[in-house]
Amino acid sequence: MGLEIHRLPAFEDNYLWLLREPASGQVATVDPGDASVVLAALPRVGGRLDWILVTHHHPDHVGGIPALKAATACRVAGPARDATRIPGLDIGVVEGDAVRLGAATAAVIETPGHTRGHIAWWFAVDRALFCGDTLFSLGCGRLFEGDAVTMWTSLSKLAALPDDAQVHCAHEYTLSNARFAATVDPDHPPLRAFVAQVEALRARGAPTVPSRLGDEKACNPFLRAADPAFAARIGMAGAAPAAVFGELRRRKDVFR
Repeated sequence: MGLEIHRLPAFEDNYLWLLREPASGQVATVDPGDASVVLAALPRVGGRLDWILVTHHHPDHVGGIPALKAATACRVAGPARDATRIPGLDIGVVEGDAVRLGAATAAVIETPGHTRGHIAWWFAVDRALFCGDTLFSLGCGRLFEGDAVTMWTSLSKLAALPDDAQVHCAHEYTLSNARFAATVDPDHPPLRAFVAQVEALRARGAPTVPSRLGDEKACNPFLRAADPAFAARIGMAGAAPAAVFGELRRRKDVFR
């Protein structure tokens, strides 16, 4: 039996994640911006909290850490490069490090761009990726503390993971991202099918996350910047992938 993954809606459009490894009963939460949401879910998931896994320092991802540590005595693992901006950090990690959750292993992938110290957590056996605000379904995070080259490098690392990886991002932004994606490549059949699926899910109030990484590679414009045909369609024939990505991010930043 594999890792149990529970999606916990929080705030206006965040998703917190609660993970339970069934063999050991160990439990972790990813990016707990709101402690009350996690504490309310613990009794039905496993009743204990062993780890907090952090992707980056923004308040909607770390705001619940102090209360959770006080209530459960759990340990906190997060990016070493942002150690001073993550409350209660016990273990600072870098790429190549890993945290064990019972029999499951979460490998660290450094993905700066949205923030300078952003990381993702990759459970290879369970094909579960927790990527914070680096990669969204049909989108990606804003470049608050990095540039296009940095973010493109980070996204390329995630795109190198297997197609059957499940992308557990931190926000329900997919419908807005779908509308933008349709403006830059309206005639791409896989994207049109994906957008229809997203619209149907949201129309009935259903979540769109997690998504399948293979679908993101085929449809997410921010992962397609290295495709020469796609670059030509947005008027950037011959441009470097990072430049194509940067132009897409610029357009998304002003999209309404």
